[in-house]
Amino acid sequence: MGIRLYQEPPLENPVLVASWPGIGNIGVIAVDSLRDTLGAEEFGELEPYDFFYPKRALIRDRVLECLEFPGSKLHFARTAAEDVILFIGEEQPTEGGRLYAEGRKAYHMANLVLDVADRFRCRRIYTSGAAVALTHHTAESRVWAVPNSAALIREVSAYENTVLMTDIEGRSGQGQITGMNGLLLGAARRRGVDAICLMGEIPVYLQGLPLSYPRASRSVVRVLSRALNVEAGLEKLDEMDRRVQQNIEEFYRQIPGEIRMQLDRLKHTEHDEPSEAGPITEEEEQRIVEGVQRFLKKEGGGA
Repeated sequence: MGIRLYQEPPLENPVLVASWPGIGNIGVIAVDSLRDTLGAEEFGELEPYDFFYPKRALIRDRVLECLEFPGSKLHFARTAAEDVILFIGEEQPTEGGRLYAEGRKAYHMANLVLDVADRFRCRRIYTSGAAVALTHHTAESRVWAVPNSAALIREVSAYENTVLMTDIEGRSGQGQITGMNGLLLGAARRRGVDAICLMGEIPVYLQGLPLSYPRASRSVVRVLSRALNVEAGLEKLDEMDRRVQQNIEEFYRQIPGEIRMQLDRLKHTEHDEPSEAGPITEEEEQRIVEGVQRFLKKEGGGA
């Protein structure tokens, strides 16, 4: 059990971009958008049996045909500038009722992804996920970046609309990445492989909602497309963002006025830097989050 390849494409020092579902499905939407615009072809998968229980039993012609598991698919694209491998997981492996991927199964999956990177001599790995931030949903999402090597800091610092996670105000030069994004970054470091995690900002008051946040995915795609020197169409993400923003506005209008007044302080003009939005203290942030959570619980999950 492990890696199953349907073909072995002739790739030249490709870049691997990996994603799993998470808050707002930011990483998965971003990488799937790249897959679509690059016309990437599926060429393999990580076999699921060591990681997941079946999702359902598939029945055809009145007979149970097979058990269906969460997918972990590999795609490739050859472009004029860069060969690219895209890994898209439908689920993160968890153990013992944990919320985020950690432990033996998760580390095993991270190393299988790295085995693919080794097999095709990938020169760089990117992962993508969410950054829960003190920002407003009307603001453009920044991208928080975490490199696994000090040698990458200068490059990452030059990315547009991107800030090093450890430079975020109030973090005292520290931070952490939960789930597969962090595990893959650390496992790559152990193997001496350069890797960067790109996380799109999602407002702290939306993290508990059962919705995607394509605004942040769009910001991640912009960074990835420039880093890979490839063209990535944003039209579908723009349309997704418009639809989701309508749902968020409906939810926002239902939030009690005293909480909404605090959230409105996060708004900024187009000439302001998002990092200067506020000011809101950590104590006020906690009260806002608790207030929104109480509202969601009362409303049975919100709009």
